[in-house]
Amino acid sequence: MAATAGSRTQKIGSVYSRARNLVRIGLLRKPLWLDVYAAFPPLREPLFRVPRPRYGSGDPIGAVLYREDTVRARFYKVYGNGPKPFDLTQLNFKSTCQRFVEKYNELKEEGKIEEEKLFEETGKALLASGILLQRRGVDKGAAARDAALQPQLQAVLGELQEKRKDGEEQPPELAGTQKENPCPS
Repeated sequence: MAATAGSRTQKIGSVYSRARNLVRIGLLRKPLWLDVYAAFPPLREPLFRVPRPRYGSGDPIGAVLYREDTVRARFYKVYGNGPKPFDLTQLNFKSTCQRFVEKYNELKEEGKIEEEKLFEETGKALLASGILLQRRGVDKGAAARDAALQPQLQAVLGELQEKRKDGEEQPPELAGTQKENPCPS
């Protein structure tokens, strides 16, 4: 058994001997610890051994969840991270999510609001205190622009369809693009 262990260490080699040989052939710059190791070698050569599994330690580690983690997960799903990154340089920084969770817990302890409506009411309470929450993927400005442009787009589309029915030529913008890029038939 001892011969096997000794032969194995000779095959693998130590970190010192590998580093020394790499320095000799010029593939590695000399590390600071190499001279110290040569001047003061350890009494016993350090070896790496793969740790054996211990009996009874194979139990999976359970997830650590707090009560407010479900509120946080729902907050980030509905509102996202927000428009700007967190400023962690401030020592007393509270994220919008943390403020939301605190207000949620405060309203829940009061017990005046039903559990189903508590999330929405917390958002309204934060809005009343001056914290604006914007739902994820909702751009109110874009929706208003689309509603205003819809009638104009329908009018232009209707005019183009009438011109095609009457046999008139296509608009010059469309005709030029078709000459440059003819469709294969």
